[in-house]
Amino acid sequence: MAHTSAIMNIMIKAAEKAGRSLIRDFGEVEQLQVSRKGPGDFVTAADKRAEEIIFEELKAARPSYSFLMEESGSVEGTDSDNKWIIDPLDGTHNFMHGIPHWCVSIALETKGRVEAAVVYDPVKDEMFRAERSNGSYVGRKRLRVSDRRDLEIATIAYGGAQLDPVKQAVYMRELNAVSSKAPMARRFGAAALDLCYVGAGRFDGYWERGVHSWDVAAGILILKEAGGFVTSIDNQDNPVYSRNLVSGNNSIHDTVKKILRETAKS
Repeated sequence: MAHTSAIMNIMIKAAEKAGRSLIRDFGEVEQLQVSRKGPGDFVTAADKRAEEIIFEELKAARPSYSFLMEESGSVEGTDSDNKWIIDPLDGTHNFMHGIPHWCVSIALETKGRVEAAVVYDPVKDEMFRAERSNGSYVGRKRLRVSDRRDLEIATIAYGGAQLDPVKQAVYMRELNAVSSKAPMARRFGAAALDLCYVGAGRFDGYWERGVHSWDVAAGILILKEAGGFVTSIDNQDNPVYSRNLVSGNNSIHDTVKKILRETAKS
C-alpha cells in the first residue's frame, strides 16, 4: 500500500465527514419518496450542507488554496496555483430517488494539473484515491484497469441524456453506435464513480458529454493512475474541462473513441 501523504489524509477526512452527513440525509430522503412534494428541496439542502463541510475542512487545513465547487462556484484564495475541485454529491438523481449509488468527489489541482484525488462512496464505504505517479487504490487494494479488448463481452458505461433536442439526437446516435457493438452498455448516473469503476476493472470503458470539471477531475486521475486512458471525445486538450470524455483501458478507449468520432462525422 502506498504511503498516504498529509494532503491525502486531509482530503480523506473531509470526504468522510461529508459522507457521514449525506448518509444521514439519505436515510431521510428514502422516507421523502412517498411524499407528494418529493425530495428535491431536501436534496439541494443536503448537497449544500456537504459542500460546506468539505469547504470548512479544507479551508482550515490549507487556508490559502482556491476552490471550484458545484454549488458555490469559484472562491479565489491567495494561492492561485492550488485549487480544490469539489462535487459534494455526484449522482444527485440517484440520491433523490433512494438509489444507493452516489459519491463525494474532491480533487486538488496544482498549476493546472490534478495531483491528488478522492472519490468516496459512503453507502458502500469505498474510498477511491490517487496521487500522481503513486498509483490508485480503493481501501488497501491497488487498482488496475481490465485487459478486456472485445466489445462484445465488455461493460461500457455512459451518461448524458439531454433535454436539448440537438444534444439528445447526438446522444442517441452515439448510444446506438456503441451499443450495437457493445451490448453490455450501462448507465449508472454518477460520473465520478463511472471513472473509478473503469479504474477498478469493473467497467471496461465509459463516455459522456455534458460533464463538468467537478464531476470528473478526481475520477480522471484515479483512472489514469490505474493504467487507464481518458481523452476528450472532440480532441480538446484537457478532458477535465472539455465537457466531454471517453475512457477505458488502452484498447477499449481507442475502439470506443473511434466509434464516437465516426458517429460525429455521419
